[in-house]
Amino acid sequence: AEGASDVILYKIDVPANRYDLLCLEGLVRGLQVFKQKYVNASRWKIVLWVCLSQTAAVRPHAVAAVLRNITFTQERYDSFIELQEKLHQNVCRKRTLVAIGTHDLDTISGPFTYTAKPPGDIRFKPLNQAKEYTAQELMSLYKTDSHLRHYLHIIEDKPVYPVIYDSNGIVLSMPPIINGDRSKISLNTKNVFIECTAIDLTKAKIVLDMMVTMFCEYCEEPFTKETLSADFINRKVGISESTEHIAQLLTKMCLRSEVTSDGKQIEVEIPPTRSDVIHACDIMEDAAMAYGFNNIPRTTPRTYTVANQLPLNNLSELLRQDLAAAGFTEALTFALCSQEDIADKLLKNISETRACHISNPKTAEFQVARTTLLSGLLKTVAANRKMPLPLRLFEISDVVLKDETKDVGARNNRRLCAVYYNKSPGFEVIHGLMDRVMQLLEVKPGQGNGYHIQAADDSTFFPGRCAEIFARGKSIGRLGVLHPNVINRFELTMPCSALDIDIEPFL
Repeated sequence: AEGASDVILYKIDVPANRYDLLCLEGLVRGLQVFKQKYVNASRWKIVLWVCLSQTAAVRPHAVAAVLRNITFTQERYDSFIELQEKLHQNVCRKRTLVAIGTHDLDTISGPFTYTAKPPGDIRFKPLNQAKEYTAQELMSLYKTDSHLRHYLHIIEDKPVYPVIYDSNGIVLSMPPIINGDRSKISLNTKNVFIECTAIDLTKAKIVLDMMVTMFCEYCEEPFTKETLSADFINRKVGISESTEHIAQLLTKMCLRSEVTSDGKQIEVEIPPTRSDVIHACDIMEDAAMAYGFNNIPRTTPRTYTVANQLPLNNLSELLRQDLAAAGFTEALTFALCSQEDIADKLLKNISETRACHISNPKTAEFQVARTTLLSGLLKTVAANRKMPLPLRLFEISDVVLKDETKDVGARNNRRLCAVYYNKSPGFEVIHGLMDRVMQLLEVKPGQGNGYHIQAADDSTFFPGRCAEIFARGKSIGRLGVLHPNVINRFELTMPCSALDIDIEPFL
């Protein structure tokens, strides 16, 4: 080790919800507050800002603020840019949710206008370029840029591009791609205009708070309050501390706290840097951190319980083992599917399925929560048509059904579904599997407390080849040979028989 550096390096694990610790300034401030050497405060000003309705189709939200009389050194400037990039990669989700722009306020003039225009109507000199380009030309220019080409897809297919102008018509930026060269910041910048455009307003506010509060300490020149009881923190953490001491612990965690006049409550200020605090439980967690997890005394629980598997899951596991022993292979399919999978392909009307619809599906493959396991198994068979025949598949999982009697308007239902795919329908194979399942569930054949089947009509099954299953006097499902049209709509070419039953009544 002779001649080695004696500089001590610390590796710090930053939680995903603590965006205020992503830069050196935030880490130092948090440490100083914890050591009670720093008073947490921030001063910043909102600027006049006009958002036009044209942006609704691309990036509908925008927020902004100004850092006044800031003093940059090379280290501070580098940290400022680095924080911006870290936020872009983190909470901004690579600029898809939020894009940050920073500008020298002294080179531009407010009020500022955020609008959207066709690419051919936007023309400006981008950052670090020698001439002006239209937005269309910029998209072509940056396709070979190692850094910016990763963000072009966010807006390149849009009919209009977002753009920010000052009162003189100077382009500040074309978010989320590039800023204008006219307003770029430097070491000599004294007033920084920070703008955040976004599709998520909450994330935009968080990002703006982080940028402003981290660097306001370099400027020359109100927070949300929450009240909670010391008893709440003591009970949840498992300690017995005074109200005054708990207030001190929270203050060390950048949550300035004061004891109320009655001496029992604590009033806590939530600064903009702490966007992770959304509930009293978050404050309690910080009190536990400041107290020290290792200092919390170990106690024996007052109530003794024995952990055990849920009966429904236990039954499912037992059935899975025996179905596999019967020669069937288990499949695990998606809980979400398209409307076509549970309705049209099964020759049913979507209104009859009691399906729960996704309000904003991102893809046509995930529009509703499945109401049957059959469609998922048939899609699995279709994806494995080149495998040797016969194909025997089963799945024991939940489906989701609308239920007005439940507080959420829907309920889960655990079902067992199996399919047999071969050159012949194999109804006897599925029938035999049903008999085996009933044997395992200790339900004997017969009326009353036993099980039996009777002919039924179901559009999914071939006419005259469908039976309804009754156990202990209640209908639990159906089995039969699938209708040829169902086979064709799942792109299959051979007959298939299926079993679909509800296993919850057997608990």
